[in-house]
Amino acid sequence: MVTEEGAELTSPLDGVMEDSWQELVRRVAADDRDANRDIYDALEDE
Repeated sequence: MVTEEGAELTSPLDGVMEDSWQELVRRVAADDRDANRDIYDALEDE
């Protein structure tokens, strides 16, 4: 939510949700790297 002055109001739940989202993104990225390790390795060798 944004106030009339433009400052965002955040709740403790917003912080928890943001932390959870960041952790999910990190895990998905790590799983993708692991699943496609041969492609990442080939790109590094070029």
